[in-house]
Amino acid sequence: MSKILVLYYSSYGHIETLANAVAEGARGVAGTQVDLYRVAELVPADVAEKSGYKADSTAAVLDDPSLLAEYDAILVGTPTRFGNMASQMRNFWDKTGGLWAQGKLIGKLGGAFTSTASQHGGQETTLTSIHTTLLHHGMAIVGVPYSCAALSELEEVSGGTPYGATTIAGGDGSRQPSENELTIARFQGQHIAEMAAKLAG
Repeated sequence: MSKILVLYYSSYGHIETLANAVAEGARGVAGTQVDLYRVAELVPADVAEKSGYKADSTAAVLDDPSLLAEYDAILVGTPTRFGNMASQMRNFWDKTGGLWAQGKLIGKLGGAFTSTASQHGGQETTLTSIHTTLLHHGMAIVGVPYSCAALSELEEVSGGTPYGATTIAGGDGSRQPSENELTIARFQGQHIAEMAAKLAG
């Protein structure tokens, strides 16, 4: 059995929605165990409340980075912050030095997904910045191949890249992930789970 971790941070729920779709896709592959976790919030509770942060997530917080070593594949989801991962997710990965020193993640599969306010708001740079962290851990990056027809959608504004699933939230956060974007997210989860199953042999 392959073990897949979907690890995310979400301020307003857009990434949480993508994370659930990624997990759904991975769960569709026979013999796959999928765990969904989020990283801890760093913003003070009163500030988060005033800012309208989503506070009703059912996913548990993953506090112990050493647990990453238990998985065959890890998918990381975070909104963009100036073309990079959010500080909440960065804070989590900055605590993985022990894993790096011991080479615990070498050879595991990694993937990424993100959201931005605008269509060209740093989706691809955020994804590749996540890839950089995973590559430093010796992980093998799995993206979204163009066999996913939803990547080539031109009839509507849509996120989605070969580097990972994405969504566009809008400047005020009012836009929710479209069905096309969710299709790409489910495809990404399924694809990495299939790759993990092949490696497990």
